[in-house]
Amino acid sequence: MKRAKRLEAIPPYVFAEMDKRKRELVAKGIDVIAMGIGDPDLPTPEWIVEAMGRAIHKPAYHRYPDYEGATFFRTAVTAWYHRRFEVKLDPGSEVMALIGSKEGLAHLIWAFVDPGDIVLIPDPAYPVYRIHTLLAGGEPYLMPLRPENGFLPDFEAIPEAVRRRAKILFINYPNNPTSAVADLGFFRRAVDFARRYGLLLCHDNAYAEMTYDGFVAPSVLAVDGAKDVAIEFYSFSKPFNMTGWRIAAAVGNAEAVAALGIIKTNTDSGQFTAIQEAAASAFDHDPETFFARMNRVYAGRRDTFVDGMNALGWKLEKPKGTFYVWVPVPPGQTSSGFARLCLERAGVVVTPGVAYGPHGEGFIRVALTVDERRIREAIDRLAAAGVRYS
Repeated sequence: MKRAKRLEAIPPYVFAEMDKRKRELVAKGIDVIAMGIGDPDLPTPEWIVEAMGRAIHKPAYHRYPDYEGATFFRTAVTAWYHRRFEVKLDPGSEVMALIGSKEGLAHLIWAFVDPGDIVLIPDPAYPVYRIHTLLAGGEPYLMPLRPENGFLPDFEAIPEAVRRRAKILFINYPNNPTSAVADLGFFRRAVDFARRYGLLLCHDNAYAEMTYDGFVAPSVLAVDGAKDVAIEFYSFSKPFNMTGWRIAAAVGNAEAVAALGIIKTNTDSGQFTAIQEAAASAFDHDPETFFARMNRVYAGRRDTFVDGMNALGWKLEKPKGTFYVWVPVPPGQTSSGFARLCLERAGVVVTPGVAYGPHGEGFIRVALTVDERRIREAIDRLAAAGVRYS
């Protein structure tokens, strides 16, 4: 059997490879501290689980769901956006349920990108943006995210010829993998740039609720006129610890939502309505208090990790968003080599930065998805193994 040629350009999915390697080590009896994959270890809120328990018994939900998402789900998302971001949405045309943001991001590319079209992609970035651009026959143009720019892309550095061939501009703040944050001023610049060149601006807002030290993440749709050019993806995975539930929403520009819907209705049959009902209930029980409690946990983990690494010679700042820390590797080492060293000498799994693109070289990403005791143990193991920034 012969695979399609399009697969030849696609590298192995790094998180699947990492999970496989972790399982192999665990099977050998090695105690592995897994800080590689951004999968929350905290439980889904009990009220959501209870709502699912009730919804799953409703016979009407055992049939095909509505393709665009249940009306009650889209209405709940609309109400949340107005309450949280002061953004008004039409639930009928500007909101669509997704089987997780990953699915929606991938399908959006297929809805807009023809072979030869350019897609503007931050680098480093969540791999789905680049991989599905390649699968659709598009050309990724990588926008470097550099420390000296606060890990924000420099739109003015993009050549004019590239701007005029581009179809989509991807952004993601709070950012995976760098943990950088962006204010409304940056989003205004992004909206202006997209309008100037007729681009679809796509904001992956998966970490909107995971912020610290007084920072509150905005929505790109809060920019005046943003809905003329922008679509945003709001995920339940990280803020509500629902990665396994696979539920999210695409919101914003009605034309983009409709185009995404054409791909989806010809590809999937929508998310199980019981999951939509459970997700809609997420907004009914004071989510702000839940986020504050959860973020205190992650802030404590962040402080423990950053302080511990700084004691080993690093000079890390404490990130204000996500549950990642973007760590430079010691001089003279590569990101893959250092990640392998952490695993083999200390039994600590981290992600090499190059997995997120060439500009991720020189960094590793650490996910704060274990408790503070295990984070301290990871630091102690690294210290015992002689790992230092020097």
